[in-house]
Amino acid sequence: MFEFKQTGQQQKQRFRLRAWVAAVFALACFGVLVARLWHLQVDRYEGLAARADRNRIAVVPIPPRRGEIVDRNGEVLARNYRAYTLEVVPAMAGPLDELFKSLQGLVPVTPADERRFRRRVSESSRYASVMLRNNLTEAEASGFAAHSFLYPGVSLKARWVREYPQGASAGHVVGYIGRISETDVEMLEEEDRLGNYRGTEVIGKKGLEKTWESVLHGRTGLEEVEVTATGRPMRTLRRIDPVPGSKLVLSLDMGLQRVAEEAFGNRRGALVAIEPATGDVLAFVSQPSFDPNLFVDGIDVDNWKLLNESPDHPLINRPLYGTYPIGSTYKPFVALAALELGKRRAGDRFYDPGFYEFGGQRFRNAGSAVYGMTDMTRALVVSSDTYFYSLGPEIGVNALHDFMKPFGFGQLTGIDLEGERRGILPSTDWKRAAYKSREQQRWYAGETISVAVGQGYNSFTLLQLAQATSVLANDGVYMKPHLVRGVLASGSVQVEPTVSEPSYKVPLKQANVDIIKKALVEVVNSGTARRAFAGAPYQAAGKTGTAQVYSLRGGQYRASQIDERLRDHALFMSFAPADKPTIAIALIVENGGWGASVAAPLARKVFDYWLARDGKGGANDVPGAAPPGDMQGEPGPDEDASDHAVIEEDADAPPEIAPAPAMGNTPPPTTDTDRAPPAPATKPRVPPVVKAAGSAAGNIAP
Repeated sequence: MFEFKQTGQQQKQRFRLRAWVAAVFALACFGVLVARLWHLQVDRYEGLAARADRNRIAVVPIPPRRGEIVDRNGEVLARNYRAYTLEVVPAMAGPLDELFKSLQGLVPVTPADERRFRRRVSESSRYASVMLRNNLTEAEASGFAAHSFLYPGVSLKARWVREYPQGASAGHVVGYIGRISETDVEMLEEEDRLGNYRGTEVIGKKGLEKTWESVLHGRTGLEEVEVTATGRPMRTLRRIDPVPGSKLVLSLDMGLQRVAEEAFGNRRGALVAIEPATGDVLAFVSQPSFDPNLFVDGIDVDNWKLLNESPDHPLINRPLYGTYPIGSTYKPFVALAALELGKRRAGDRFYDPGFYEFGGQRFRNAGSAVYGMTDMTRALVVSSDTYFYSLGPEIGVNALHDFMKPFGFGQLTGIDLEGERRGILPSTDWKRAAYKSREQQRWYAGETISVAVGQGYNSFTLLQLAQATSVLANDGVYMKPHLVRGVLASGSVQVEPTVSEPSYKVPLKQANVDIIKKALVEVVNSGTARRAFAGAPYQAAGKTGTAQVYSLRGGQYRASQIDERLRDHALFMSFAPADKPTIAIALIVENGGWGASVAAPLARKVFDYWLARDGKGGANDVPGAAPPGDMQGEPGPDEDASDHAVIEEDADAPPEIAPAPAMGNTPPPTTDTDRAPPAPATKPRVPPVVKAAGSAAGNIAP
């Protein structure tokens, strides 16, 4: 009995011990739990609460509305409209083939849409929202909205879509937008602007859309939205409205722009019109042009091939990128240089026997025309090559270079468009830098003769010629050329001007400027441009020009016997009214023939619109004017044939005179001065604009 009692007592003690151990263990566990809860709820409250809010609250960027672009009269060149898009998060949408099939009844998805979508998915994360269809109709949008619950990961969104209502008119000026590429992202990161592009899919790619991107884009807003675990929005907690982009007010007059573009017809060329007193670019024509609307959502392959493979190169911005020898339109500036540098007086008479002989070689007038005793005014009126040939050695290439530089020849004008080329304003220093061999680096005296008549190594953009004409018309005052007249910020009524003061003034004697201006008036009244401006209700001043595309090598020019794309370029520079110019023009018709019969009538049409504003008396109404598309052949008795000088070589000519390729009217390679061009051409040469800008290809949709 006693043993049984003792055994029971021991069991109770063991039980109590176990109970205490279990109780202590349980209390220890609860202690650890309480400590952990204290750590999480008190010590780390702020950090964990913020993380919880971030899981519960989604920050959604709100892209701003892009700024509009209007001309000086308020006519819209670029605007926005609201459109519906269908976007898909691939990771949440399930098998894509099944999704495309099930959507057909609500929102048709074409094979092109599928290819574009798959390409975009491959370029981004599977958890990113990718556009499947854009520009949905109201019926398609409402139909999908009613059945959206059946399509997880698919959402209907509204976005701003860019539109260019003028189409191809001023297409090179306005440019276009396109999808943001990896290169664009890198650029935005470098400039610390990427944060402002969250939620934005497009960026300016060309023209003013690119140059003024930071102004047009605006400031991105945001919205804090409470969402469920599946990401469905519940309510908006906070919103910061986006700031729309500023409006660009251009100096362009779209009425004048259209008149100039229509005057070109189906011909290739360029025209720039500038208001001398302000530097406002009134018209900026590059023909042929392109429709920027093709690039907004990615250009299709067929349209891209049409643009990129066209022999007319519509993607080339000719006034900005094309470089040309400018022929006789250079002569007024050479004459002014002779006056300013004291090399010749305006009244000095020079005998023109029809040729200029130098170093045993003869440089002839076109058709071997003989002008007899000629002073400076008559030389400009009849466009005597012999007179200006003789000025070349007297002035010298370096002095000519230094005089022409302030007018903008061979210089970047700084216009608010990207892609401007410098061209070539030749000098001995330029040639030493451009060529490698000692023989090529040497400047020959005979080369200056070709330079003095606007040929040889001269190679300028039409913008530079227009700017130089504007500076001359403005008595030497250099106003920076610009396309954006002012910026109108969102919510503001005050337009902020972009250019208000002259850049500098070219030091010229007014008496010398007046001599050149009067001579240019005579060119229009009784010289090579008189037929184009007959009966004009205003007094214009100008100079015709014809520039060779390839070397004649002593032969005679016959337009009808050579390929159309090897015919001469027709040029014209002018300003009006002559006494108080309000417009200065430079234009080129590529392979158009003669400046007097092709280019001058085109300028007349532009002047008639700007100065007369009656829509009458256009180029096609002027006696002797060439209708659009009519390529002129050989010159008539009143036309400017001065750039087709014939060189007769003397077999006994000393070797130190310029070699044959550089002596005649052989134009130089039209390359930038940034790199050495090849040797002067010795065989027929293609026109200066030879290939399309490849950078536009980055916005192709398959």
